[in-house]
Amino acid sequence: MRRNTINSPTVDLHLTFKNRTLKYLIALIAFTVSIQSQAQAVKVEVRQTPQGWEMLRDGKPYYVKGAGGDTHLDIVVNIGGNSIRTWGIDDAQTILDNAQKHGLTVMLGMWLQHERHGFDYSNKAKVEKQLNHFKSVIDQFKNHPALLMWGIGNEVDLFYSNTRVWDAIEDIAKYAHQVDPNHPTSTVTAGLDSMEVSLIKQKAPDIDVYCVNTYGDIGNVPYNIRKWGWTGPYMITEWGPNGHWESPNTPWGAAIEQSSLEKAEVYNKRYTNYIAANPHDCIGSYVFLWGQKQEYTLTWYGLFTKEGKPTQAIDALQIAWSSQSPSTSTPSIAGLLVNNKNAYSGLHVNANSINQAFADAYLIQYNQTANDTQNLHYSWKILAESNDKKAGGDVENEAAEIPGLIKKGKTKRITFKAPNESGSYRLFVTIEYQNKIAYANFPFYVDANNNSQKTKSVRVKKFTMDSFNP
Repeated sequence: MRRNTINSPTVDLHLTFKNRTLKYLIALIAFTVSIQSQAQAVKVEVRQTPQGWEMLRDGKPYYVKGAGGDTHLDIVVNIGGNSIRTWGIDDAQTILDNAQKHGLTVMLGMWLQHERHGFDYSNKAKVEKQLNHFKSVIDQFKNHPALLMWGIGNEVDLFYSNTRVWDAIEDIAKYAHQVDPNHPTSTVTAGLDSMEVSLIKQKAPDIDVYCVNTYGDIGNVPYNIRKWGWTGPYMITEWGPNGHWESPNTPWGAAIEQSSLEKAEVYNKRYTNYIAANPHDCIGSYVFLWGQKQEYTLTWYGLFTKEGKPTQAIDALQIAWSSQSPSTSTPSIAGLLVNNKNAYSGLHVNANSINQAFADAYLIQYNQTANDTQNLHYSWKILAESNDKKAGGDVENEAAEIPGLIKKGKTKRITFKAPNESGSYRLFVTIEYQNKIAYANFPFYVDANNNSQKTKSVRVKKFTMDSFNP
């Protein structure tokens, strides 16, 4: 028998409650969407002055002292930074929110696909799909108060031939200007080249700020960017030590990395001489890398260790950005020697040989802090030279550590045994003091010795005799 419950007072009450709840939820969702859509954007603009160019944020001059990365935001603030940069939109909402909490702004990157990774900028359907994706990104984040500027593409000119990529960048920049009057547009090239300057001027007129990733060549940017015809503002959006591609090599082709001391000196010099010295043309910069990654080595570009500890160069940035010295001393390495030779010697050692290494470590003292060298903590390790070296910052696998070769590796002088197999290796030393890190590494080559060759010959003969056919 079918039960008729339409006129049930209990059911009427239940339906009424459900309807009211549904209406409340709809109203709450609508209110939330409305609040998000009406979030108060802070107006950012670049304008020409009699002296050159400047960026204004909320009507006030805003010179970017930025970090490329989205971690350790408290340290960015503490050392005088005011902005961070991303390369893509992963976790963009969280990054923007965290930046806002710390009083920082964000150059929000849009990672356009690269020709070198297989993307075809002659494929209209794929280009249109990419455009529509970034239109939705602009619509979503254009009113966030932490947003500083749009970074449309990063190093799309690396190993490319199809100049239609600049048309795709122009389409995104043009849309940004149409719907977002509050934020400048930019694009980032790999180094500076006259051809790219010309192409961006011709094909992407909606780009407001030319951004350059540059390392050892940074000193040539201020002159060349004007020589090659860019008349607008520019920024240095990656800078730091010498790149591995522009560093001296060992005879076997391993690039020689600067020590943390050498890098700290480079960071200070390059910021002072080539960035801050041109404030009316270069409207700011983002130092690379505010974090850590494997790129050629574990330590080449990161300003932090894999464990998140700050390295010596951060002190140099604090002095450059804030004109204030750190409150605690920092460890430093004046030199790293193996068998009384430096890293530029092209050192060869025999397999299984016993060798000596010495790290000339000391403390850089600030504000009359104590010379507490007895509390320096040393760590040594040997790694095989990386066999996964790529270009453009593509993801690399870490090099393999060779264990068991170092005994008593907690002092400035150590004895180590060379690996058994011939090939290229690096000896790494890390020195820690009060959570600050100094480091250096030494590339060396292991030659097979006569004993190991004879042993191998006997073993091969033993294991192949049964199948030997005269």
